[in-house]
Amino acid sequence: MQTYSTNWQDFSAQQLNGRNRRLLHEWIQLDQTFAKRDKIKYQIIKRNMQGLPIVYLITYHIFSISGVEHVEQLNEPGISNPPLFASTFFMRINLPENYPCVDAPAEFYFLTCDKEGHPLPHPWHPNIRYFGDFAGRVCLNTPDSYASLAWCVERIGHYLNYDRYHATQEPPYPEDLKVAEWVIKQGEPQGWIYFDQQSSFK
Repeated sequence: MQTYSTNWQDFSAQQLNGRNRRLLHEWIQLDQTFAKRDKIKYQIIKRNMQGLPIVYLITYHIFSISGVEHVEQLNEPGISNPPLFASTFFMRINLPENYPCVDAPAEFYFLTCDKEGHPLPHPWHPNIRYFGDFAGRVCLNTPDSYASLAWCVERIGHYLNYDRYHATQEPPYPEDLKVAEWVIKQGEPQGWIYFDQQSSFK
């Protein structure tokens, strides 16, 4: 069984090729940003042959919306649908083989079930897919310029706090149209998306 260093300081960027140098850079950024944070933690799940991370698990200890009370009657006229909440969410980051090429971007997915298939809370947010085969998929609406994994993880934390969301049916468009409709018709008017968020999740 191959063992790898658990410390990014054991690697030298000068001795790595372009892709591996980028993987090391991302690891350093994540570690320096979140190693001492309580609300957001990262864990390396898989490494490549050189020992550099290619799959991460991000744990958000952030109080946020995880669904609604009557999801089977979502957005039906006259049905009040208050939010349900959870305090922990798990997100997987996959870095494809050709990452960071433009046609192989990082993939961000919240876990919807554990290894035994039991459901896990996942975020109820217009920019995160809640329903269907792609449940958990995150749409970051990132700028065209480079955005580090650490920047993306931070931005998604703001999603959970509802500091950031896009629910209107115009570019760049919501990731989950049903959740977006709930935000517009009930979440905003009822003030449900302005829950007891902490001012900081650092």
